Amino acid sequence: MNDSLSATLMHRVNVKPIDRTFEVQQDDTILAAALKSGCQLPYSCQNGICGTCRAKVLDGVVDHAGSSMAILSNEDRQQGYALLCQAKALTALTIACEVVEATQDIPIRRLVSRVDRLERLAEDVMRIRLRLPAKESFRFLPGQYINVVMPGGIRRSLSLANVPDDNVLELHLRNYGGPFSQHVFNVMKENDLVRLEGPLGTFFVREDSSKPMVFVASGTGFAPIKAMIERELEKASSREITLYWGGRRASDLYLSSVAEAWAKSHNITFIPVLSEAHPDDLWEGRVGFVHRAVMEDYEDLSQHQVYACGAPIVVQSARQDFVALRNLPEEEFFADMFVSGQKAAQ
Repeated sequence: MNDSLSATLMHRVNVKPIDRTFEVQQDDTILAAALKSGCQLPYSCQNGICGTCRAKVLDGVVDHAGSSMAILSNEDRQQGYALLCQAKALTALTIACEVVEATQDIPIRRLVSRVDRLERLAEDVMRIRLRLPAKESFRFLPGQYINVVMPGGIRRSLSLANVPDDNVLELHLRNYGGPFSQHVFNVMKENDLVRLEGPLGTFFVREDSSKPMVFVASGTGFAPIKAMIERELEKASSREITLYWGGRRASDLYLSSVAEAWAKSHNITFIPVLSEAHPDDLWEGRVGFVHRAVMEDYEDLSQHQVYACGAPIVVQSARQDFVALRNLPEEEFFADMFVSGQKAAQ
């Protein structure tokens, strides 16, 4: 078969248990084809790192392509699991996967915004407020992210740190020294134009549950969790909320005063954790790894939901240990992850 015919070969994918179907071109990933068709499957990084798009192939054959063994083991593959953002269909497929109805009618838009305000929250963390055109509406769910589109088509993904507002978006950026960070910290100024696309991802609070929620953030992983908790407070949710926020030093918890105010005024427990506390921090709180602090406090997570965001090692460790050692149902772990490339460190 020549290349042109191969490129147009299509396979049908049936999603159980709701019997949603879509077509996938041989050279497309299953996730990309699903999103093109309007079938909203769970996803986040789109780079095969976070594991959010993991699903079971009930029938058919896939090419696992770039799927990492660290995220999708040989045992997982033998049991039929695949990462939909990496896997390509070699035959017609039947997969078992949640369809995320909450994002079905929220369009992905491409807009031009302006920098409304730049504010250093720490030496290496910038809060960016973007103002949208006056007559534009931008719908999103707290927890989702956008891509900032740089010259040359380079995309930098940043989580939205505020609840939906008429025309303002809030982002938190840590300076890791890359081109976008250097631009924001050294060049960007108020009123600059910023092109964006979104909202993206399926990291948001599942409102069909009344289970207690445990939020786990590391560093600027606090950004989407801030938006999610603010939304719960806005709607006067009765769900129990516990927030663990981890960093190396006290300065990494750059909006700890916000979380402390939530704890004083609302039914929220806030537990900050430092892994490399310095004497200069005068730290009297918890120390160690943030996901380990959760495990010290909870012998059993079987009746909880967990929402985690931050560095890959934090999210991956939390997922693995909470499920294996604390009885958390795998389907009750929701995560976003900061990785290099398209879904970049934030």
